[in-house]
Amino acid sequence: MSQIEQQVYRYSKAPIWELQRAYYEQQGIGAWQGDEVPSYITSNPLLAASYAEMIFGFLQDRARLGDQSETVTILELGAGSGRLAFHIMKELSQLTAYAGIPIPPYRYVMSDLAAGNVAFWQQHPDLLPFVEQGILDFAVFDAVEDTDLILIQSGMRIRQGDLQQPLFIVANYFFDSIPQELIYVEDNQIYECLVTMELPEHAAQLSASDKLKQIACEYQYRKSAEYEQHSYRYRALMELYAAKLEDSHVLFPEAGLRCLERLGQFSQEGFLLLTADKGDHRLESWEYNEPPELIHHGSFSLTANYHAISTYFEHNGALSLFTQHAYHHLNVGCILMLAEPLSYGHTRLAYRRFVEQFGPDDFITVKEWLDPYADALNIPQMLAFWRLSGYDTQFFLQNSKRLAELLISGEEADFGGIAQGIALMWRGYYPLDNAHHLALESASLLYGMEMFEEALPYYLLTLKTYEDVSILYEMAICYYELNEAGKAKEFAHRTVAYDPTHEGALALLSL
Repeated sequence: MSQIEQQVYRYSKAPIWELQRAYYEQQGIGAWQGDEVPSYITSNPLLAASYAEMIFGFLQDRARLGDQSETVTILELGAGSGRLAFHIMKELSQLTAYAGIPIPPYRYVMSDLAAGNVAFWQQHPDLLPFVEQGILDFAVFDAVEDTDLILIQSGMRIRQGDLQQPLFIVANYFFDSIPQELIYVEDNQIYECLVTMELPEHAAQLSASDKLKQIACEYQYRKSAEYEQHSYRYRALMELYAAKLEDSHVLFPEAGLRCLERLGQFSQEGFLLLTADKGDHRLESWEYNEPPELIHHGSFSLTANYHAISTYFEHNGALSLFTQHAYHHLNVGCILMLAEPLSYGHTRLAYRRFVEQFGPDDFITVKEWLDPYADALNIPQMLAFWRLSGYDTQFFLQNSKRLAELLISGEEADFGGIAQGIALMWRGYYPLDNAHHLALESASLLYGMEMFEEALPYYLLTLKTYEDVSILYEMAICYYELNEAGKAKEFAHRTVAYDPTHEGALALLSL
């Protein structure tokens, strides 16, 4: 093993953070196309619908408070693949159109550190309609360093005090992935944890991702005068930890806190933070913690310290909303750093309905339990859960073969529900690469229900990237059943070109 530059680092300055940055800059959107970085849990349609309801509630509150003319800026930090933003925008557009009530105008800003991700969003066909409507913009934004927000489409630069409306911040799997400090609490004292890191001898040839997998950490502890100084901005938190914790390693989100404070200065009215991560808001969850382990998924992540974030802003007048029950996969919180936060009734009710009573964490918990037993479900049960998921593509792909088996005993009403679900799923589909697998599964189910006209568009979409003999023959049958003899023979010929002995295609050609 070779020690990295023979140095001892403050945790937030350790090489892991530069490797993290290098990974995302090198991989760009490819980090999500190959599912190397997990994103389903924080960007599925149900979670996005919950967020859209919260945003819509906030817009109603601003209208009720008399602020209907100025634009509300919704800033997503670390928007990654763009899937969450797409689902939120789609649902929010539907909510505002359906309700038909006066609300302020809004613009959604997708931001990320990696310029390649932003370039991908700019050309994504499913995001362009929102850009054309003037409700979606983009920004390259370094949450640790940047003090201004420059919008790419409009050219607008947002600085301190520019916004008349509060800033609405969305931050999913964000605070666990930006630099954090590490402290150790023992005998009512705060120690700073320093770290040395070692890599294998051949590390120079490794990718950023492989380096992160193979780094070994060792810790040293020292008293830090900085945390005890009256001028230290977060001294009250350090004093709280010193008084309440024992034998505890605590990840301290100083960079995250400073980022939120800078963003809050954009507006004269404060900010609202809507966030989800693996991280706890309860002080007792941080007691007796061992040193943190890097959780690898191409990049790495740690645990978000929502206790520090919520407590700091509560001391400054904020209202924090977290579920009264413990989370299992995803802790969804809302911090209202606003004047008179209790006056935001629609926002708080939306949190109660769509997070507290049954929320994204509950959905993932149920889905995790259900997945191994999906073969025991009948069609109505599958359709019910598919509707609950927001007609999610992952659930469909996991269960399309089972649905096909159930068609034999299915009823016409079931067929209508499946066809409707497929159509709604595609309206909410955000592709990151070619979509032929989803298209083929959709076509095959519709073909199995003898919905030939509905199946054809999905077969045609499949052919853009994938072709085989069964697809061509089934398309020939579709055209035959729709009385398009010329097209039927064209695809029968294409079938025979693959398999000269194909009996079905030869029979079509003999008609």
